[in-house]
Amino acid sequence: MNRWQMPMGRKDKSAMNAPGRPVRRGRKQRPGDSQPSQIDWRDIRNHMAPLAPLSADQIESVHLASLRLLEEYGIEVMNERARDVYRRAGAEVDDASMVVRADRGLIEAAIASAPSSFTLTPVNPAHALCIGGDHIHFGMVSGAPNVHDIRGGRRSGNFADYKKLMKLGQSFNVIHFFGNQTLAPNDLPVNTRHLDTCFVNLTMTDKVFLSMSIGEGRVRDAARLTAIARGLTMDQLAKDPTSITNININSPRKFDTEMSAAAMAMAEMGQATVITPFTLMGAMTPVTLAAALTQQNAEALFGIALTQLVRPGAPVVYGGFTSNVDMKTGAPAFGTPENTLANIAGGQLARRYRLPYRTSACSASNAVDAQAVWETQMALWGAVTGHGNLIYHSAGWGEGGLVADFEKVIVDCEMLQAMAEFLTPPSFSDADFGFAAHDEVAPGGHFFGAGHTMERYQSAFYSPFLSDWSNNENWRDAGGRTTTERAMEIWPRMLEAYEPPSMDPARIEEMQAYIETRRAEIGSGEP
Repeated sequence: MNRWQMPMGRKDKSAMNAPGRPVRRGRKQRPGDSQPSQIDWRDIRNHMAPLAPLSADQIESVHLASLRLLEEYGIEVMNERARDVYRRAGAEVDDASMVVRADRGLIEAAIASAPSSFTLTPVNPAHALCIGGDHIHFGMVSGAPNVHDIRGGRRSGNFADYKKLMKLGQSFNVIHFFGNQTLAPNDLPVNTRHLDTCFVNLTMTDKVFLSMSIGEGRVRDAARLTAIARGLTMDQLAKDPTSITNININSPRKFDTEMSAAAMAMAEMGQATVITPFTLMGAMTPVTLAAALTQQNAEALFGIALTQLVRPGAPVVYGGFTSNVDMKTGAPAFGTPENTLANIAGGQLARRYRLPYRTSACSASNAVDAQAVWETQMALWGAVTGHGNLIYHSAGWGEGGLVADFEKVIVDCEMLQAMAEFLTPPSFSDADFGFAAHDEVAPGGHFFGAGHTMERYQSAFYSPFLSDWSNNENWRDAGGRTTTERAMEIWPRMLEAYEPPSMDPARIEEMQAYIETRRAEIGSGEP
């Protein structure tokens, strides 16, 4: 068996959660159960009205200020080809400083061609994601250089732990997509490890994942491997996209060579791009929310426009990642009131341009503790009430993105399942009003044994897998374990029960052949 630990011939259980099956609220956790109760895979829809902390006039003022920023100050574009694309579109380009100034007419005309929604179809079509509208999808932690669990401690990211995290994400139905690399496998060569991680993503999971966006070569490799895994030509993949990548603008106002090359390549291939400025108030933007949102918006619109100038109609997502720093230390902070507000306001801006919206649910805590939970919850509520379509880093993010944490994956998935249940519209049929129960229960009685209750008690409420609702005596008698300690016991059991999705062995062999060819081509250089 090679480095990828090729999964073959195992039964594909994805059909159990195929569209059209009744949606469960989650099976009840029974004493002695080895696996956590789960909700079914579902297309989560946010039926609630989005919050709008900014008035229509304030949103318009941010829009106008963003256009002014692009016209007067511009964006440094390090990629010569990208500058040429903007030059041909009529932008003012200074090759000496590499600054591109684009007028509002150019920007507004370019972004107008971007679709308001699109679908990404992974290897398993049952796990396709509609990106846009009221659809909401949760993703695993992405890009962490380190990994942690209670027993193993904190350590550098590695390929073995990478595969474990991918298995966990595949095992949870509430996880809809993966980041470009859930964990950085630092024990693999930097210039070729994207080939190894893509192979794992396509064989150990059957969900949407992001390709590594550092350079054109990496995104083209990911798209070609995806096409092989799906049995498609590249032309077919362009009409039915799978691949998506996140493009970060180097705030303030810098678009580097590799990111812009990846953005253009994705657009050319008809694959999806998320344009996300990394804007920390007080560090990468001026200290006020108004200034931060203006810069986020300007940088996002500039990147989105580039994709549309290359290929009008290419799928693209408006990304927001605005938070603040600790002004005493300069350390990034997440899950703050400012971060939560920015998550909501970012949704308002995305809707102003009729674009899908990416946001995040992050924490700066150094442990899976109360701080980690309240910061993640704050950010998550901002993402949900802001009508985020893709919520990055929803499970496993720690230390402000420096650590992927196994226990936090479990804690976060409990929160995500609860959020999914919260977003499920309640039923108000005639039977739901329960008048038959009143026929059985006299005043002052109880409804535990009523027929109406007995028919529904197993599925009436969301059943958590991590919370402990025992009284204090029973809790102490069972060992008095904290939430984090209970999470520590769950994820190893899930890994033991993991079964990979099935794939045609011929496609696996074709992917392996492509990888070995590309590994030889890349050699010691960059793709």
